[in-house]
Amino acid sequence: MSKKASKHKLRSAEWFGRNDRDAFVHRSWMKNQGFPHDLFDGRPVIGICNTWSEVTPCNAHFRELAEHVKAGVLEAGGFPLEFPVMSLGETVMRPTTMLFRNQVAMDVEESIRANPFDGIVLMMGCDKTTPALLMGAASCDLPTIGLSGGPMLNGKYRGEDIGSGTHVWKFTEALKIGTMKMADLPEAEACNARSAGHCMTMGTASTMAAMVEALGMSLPTNAAIPAVDSRRKVIARLTGRRIVAMVKEDLRMSKILTRKACENAIMVNGAIGGSTNAVVHLLAIAGRMGVKLTLDDWDRLGREMPCLVNLMPSGRYLMEDFYYAGGLPVVMKEIAGVLHKKARTVNGRTVWQNVKDAVNYNEAVITPLAKPFKPQGGIAVLRGNLAPDGAVLKPSAATPKLMQHKGRAVVFEDSADLHARIDDPKLDVRADDVLVLKNCGPKGYPGFPEVGNFALPAKILKQGVTDMVRISDARMSGTAYGTVVLHTAPEAAAGGPLALVKNGDVIEIDVPQRRIHLHVAADELARRRAAWKPLPPHADRGWVKLYCDTVMQADKGVDLDFLVGKSGADVAKPSH
Repeated sequence: MSKKASKHKLRSAEWFGRNDRDAFVHRSWMKNQGFPHDLFDGRPVIGICNTWSEVTPCNAHFRELAEHVKAGVLEAGGFPLEFPVMSLGETVMRPTTMLFRNQVAMDVEESIRANPFDGIVLMMGCDKTTPALLMGAASCDLPTIGLSGGPMLNGKYRGEDIGSGTHVWKFTEALKIGTMKMADLPEAEACNARSAGHCMTMGTASTMAAMVEALGMSLPTNAAIPAVDSRRKVIARLTGRRIVAMVKEDLRMSKILTRKACENAIMVNGAIGGSTNAVVHLLAIAGRMGVKLTLDDWDRLGREMPCLVNLMPSGRYLMEDFYYAGGLPVVMKEIAGVLHKKARTVNGRTVWQNVKDAVNYNEAVITPLAKPFKPQGGIAVLRGNLAPDGAVLKPSAATPKLMQHKGRAVVFEDSADLHARIDDPKLDVRADDVLVLKNCGPKGYPGFPEVGNFALPAKILKQGVTDMVRISDARMSGTAYGTVVLHTAPEAAAGGPLALVKNGDVIEIDVPQRRIHLHVAADELARRRAAWKPLPPHADRGWVKLYCDTVMQADKGVDLDFLVGKSGADVAKPSH
């Protein structure tokens, strides 16, 4: 590829396109990997950001997938260079991958800025790898395209389709009440995750893959192709080809990831019954790009959006079925009347051009807008004296009769207290109570874990009750279900009203009215606040201290306050 291929000067030319000592150093040491000299002749250098790791099972197939991306880059005349960043394995890491999302975003941002990249391919799959990579790349604002790893094949257990995550919660409850035996678990575990890929339910990983496609940051159909389907390799190769063209067109993230793109993503999230985790992630991504997005936008844009996708945890089917039915382009075509159809995408076409010819091959999986799977798919944002800065609830995963409910609070001060007492036969709890969990927010845990969908007390499950109102400052897994109020802001550890709730207080939620209220007099709350003491610091050094000192609340996306906005990708001073 000649130097005439790009109309603008490439960043990589500052490393490889000179005839001085520094360029000699850069080219010479790179050549020890077997790169021929003509790769340094001015062709676009493409950084392939790979989150492969054996402790990130969702992304365990990324080494092979990256080879297809590289092949596509080479076919289009680019120079592919793969680089690693910290990988976040949702199923293994403790205390929670959310503690490290912003750290990975910093890793991505600084890796891009420090190296001779002209364009970026983001390889992401497991829950937090997607927002972390998008956040970091947004802060650099180079031509960038996303490639998701794809969902696992459907789980199969004793003649039944089972969903990763969703059936973990179901099996856990079955063990509590004796309808499943411990001896059954090894078989269930193997049947639950039987191929490479991320959760095949409409959990956070699938939701965020859909958000990438809805934002226009990936090629069409990227969200749903199963990880082990040969078409995932094809789209990887096409992604590699396309990023070279994007560099030549100077098609940067800021030209795609606009306010209109974010609004499209919010509406698509409602239509797919997506995870509540998408709220904090999209707020953070928008913040990096300088797009003003709020919780009110989530409520306003998703309030009337029905859920069209019949997938676990809200429904019956799984991501493999979703792909065979036509995938996200079908959903976007169905709701195109409310989308910003002219929004630009990474393939250079508009949203409408990408989806207008989509065909629905299974209306049981993707229902028509005129006959939606569920009447409400968007995220409900509740406010009141218990959550002055907002809390969220996923109506499509909730029990309709609990959407307006008043009950007595049963309070757990933290996750340790919850685990110690939730199954105690002596626990004073009734089916119409409201379970409250404190100190599990961004600062409190620390890291904002997915513990908000905690299991019901064993004594309640044995009564045949399957759902209760639960309120916390935590998150919940996108694979989970139930009438669960989450992300209560400010959190308890930051002195939010949740910290003041006591056993026996009456709490009321009214989802249609978007209201959450603690029925305690203002003067009593003032007395409690005067007696409240903050938690001791979780750490006096390192990442945890930096995180706790600077992390913002859930309604602001849980980014670090000094990372909001972008710094671009200007070439730094020479290293020699």
